[in-house]
Amino acid sequence: MALALQGCGPGSGKSDGPAAVDQARLLAAAQEPGNWLTYGGGFDAQHFSPLDQINTGNVGQLGLAWSFEFDTNRGQEATPLVVDGVLYTSTAWSKVYAIDGRTGKELWKFDPEVAGEDAYKACCDVVNRGVAVWKGKVFVGAIDGRLIALDAATGKQLWSVQTVDKSKPYTITGAPRVFKDKVIIGNSGAEFGVRGYVTAYDTETGKLAWRFYTVPGDPAKGPDGAASDPAMRMAARTWAGKWYEYGGGGTVWDSIVYDPEFDQVYIGVGNGAPWNRKVRSDGKGDNLFLASIVAVDADTGKYKWHYQTSPGDSWDYTATQPIMLATLPIGGQQRKVLMQAPKNGFFYVIDRANGKLLSAKPFVEQSWVERIDMATGRPVMSANAYYEEGVKMITPSSVGGHNWQPMSYSPRTGLVYIPTVRWSLTFDQDPAFRFRPGPEMNQGAKIGINPKEPVGTGALIAWDPIKQREVWRVPQPEMINGGTVATAGDLVFAGNAHGEFSAFDARSGKKLWSFSQPTGILAGPVSYSIDGVQYIAVLVGKGGGAMGMPDVNRPRIPRFNGRMLVFKLGGKASLPKLDLTLPPANPPKDSFTSAQIEAGAGLYVDKCARCHEGQAAPDLRRSGALADRDVWKSIVIDGVMSGTGMIGFSRWMNEEQAESIRGFVGMMATELAKQEKDAPPKGASAEDLSRVKPQ
Repeated sequence: MALALQGCGPGSGKSDGPAAVDQARLLAAAQEPGNWLTYGGGFDAQHFSPLDQINTGNVGQLGLAWSFEFDTNRGQEATPLVVDGVLYTSTAWSKVYAIDGRTGKELWKFDPEVAGEDAYKACCDVVNRGVAVWKGKVFVGAIDGRLIALDAATGKQLWSVQTVDKSKPYTITGAPRVFKDKVIIGNSGAEFGVRGYVTAYDTETGKLAWRFYTVPGDPAKGPDGAASDPAMRMAARTWAGKWYEYGGGGTVWDSIVYDPEFDQVYIGVGNGAPWNRKVRSDGKGDNLFLASIVAVDADTGKYKWHYQTSPGDSWDYTATQPIMLATLPIGGQQRKVLMQAPKNGFFYVIDRANGKLLSAKPFVEQSWVERIDMATGRPVMSANAYYEEGVKMITPSSVGGHNWQPMSYSPRTGLVYIPTVRWSLTFDQDPAFRFRPGPEMNQGAKIGINPKEPVGTGALIAWDPIKQREVWRVPQPEMINGGTVATAGDLVFAGNAHGEFSAFDARSGKKLWSFSQPTGILAGPVSYSIDGVQYIAVLVGKGGGAMGMPDVNRPRIPRFNGRMLVFKLGGKASLPKLDLTLPPANPPKDSFTSAQIEAGAGLYVDKCARCHEGQAAPDLRRSGALADRDVWKSIVIDGVMSGTGMIGFSRWMNEEQAESIRGFVGMMATELAKQEKDAPPKGASAEDLSRVKPQ
């Protein structure tokens, strides 16, 4: 049956395309292995493809079928959808493309024309993780808070609704989810001081159907008139102080999963605002529903149950990481469960009927709890957890043991494939903290680098969710690497931060094939088929913010536009040649005092690092503007490049402060110039790097 069905697509007799994507078709998504109709592949969100034409025996013959270049070098995090031979994907700046899945030809493109200034409201680049398709429409959440419906045939906008208060620093980076004529979207911005919620809209008109707030609001303002009102009365009893003046946080910036078996929606809720519970809630309470999985009724949005993974979160331990559904044999019974590996380092298996915890074990090293009490489902906190009386080394760090990158589950092997992170950071109280409204980081704590572990490490692991143990592990080159897809060919595909896209044996972890190209890969891959030919597709383009942590993911090569890469057996395409030579360090000839450089260091970490220490924005040590005071001022203060996302900072600093930042960056550029004089960076041709290398 799988071989017969994998031909669905152009030329296979099925031509209704996205117009036919409705509840019945999504419920039967597993019977269309040639398509990828919704985020995660189906309502179960397992990121598993039943296609097996590409398998452990022939994956070494895989080659590039075609590639498609996007028009931006910002981060690419989307998992594309595939409907009857057409790929629909979002890219950075919330743009949307429809691309022919056989040839890579652009069918249409939509640009929501997001204002460049909105980039600074995003903690971690102007990324977007995907679209939804339903009854002839494509839905995308824009970075500026709009939910937009497009005609799937033409890309023309059909309707748009502003889902957030534009006076506050909300953004949207996650993919919408769609079910039963509703499209649901969350938002981002907890670190900047907002209050989280999710909203369901009518797919035909954009009319609001229901809204669920994830943390309580100002008690003096009374109920919200939302589906969450009864739940907020319960949640408010777990908060203290004046959290509402900080927004509270709890944004739902990624994981939303619809469960047709129970007709409920699972919402993965994020961190608090500020991070530190002592600041946010006088050091008291669980602070529901931060760091929780919340189940709500799909039709009304009313609360059904919740499970809180990190009560009283003080470490940015979001539960927004991917949630997947399955039926597993546990305790002699077939249990309908959800699985999640959130930031806090534990792998959770939870009964979907009632939210009861069935098992929880750490999938990475952790230091914040002694164990999970299975009688209560609550963590038994370690003496190392809260840092109210002094600095503590916390593992996992705020990056998490696993972040947003999709994990996958293979029903064939019974294993979950997780891109993991090993990194610790120091946490301490910040007596100088003052809440700053607007797009300003408000952790409420002093976060520091562990000198014994200045940069973390990454690994792809296979995890047995029944026995709750690791089965195999493959080290990855950096701590943040790409998402995964598992296939019926007993393969796991995953990219890494250095641009290598690989296939691993799903049972042993042995690397069977790899393809190298110069751009980092973070996004989750998909598999689809057209006319009996199986393809593997993945977006490449590394971005994301460094959150003020220095020397993380510094670029080793120039920044190139993102691409979609598509592979098939016997593919012969190649990538264009690219010049991989980095521009030289460009230290200014001006002199700066030690006081200027010290002041500039603090301002750089506060204002600049979250973009420029990652790959969301250029490496300032190599900037052409660095050596010219007037050009630097025109950019940093006057905002002449605001259209590209580099806003002017005249609201937050004066010219003297901007100059001190130039002094600090100049010092770093001088150090870089010395390093490169001793060991010049080596270039390589993209043709060399793009050659398929079976291993």
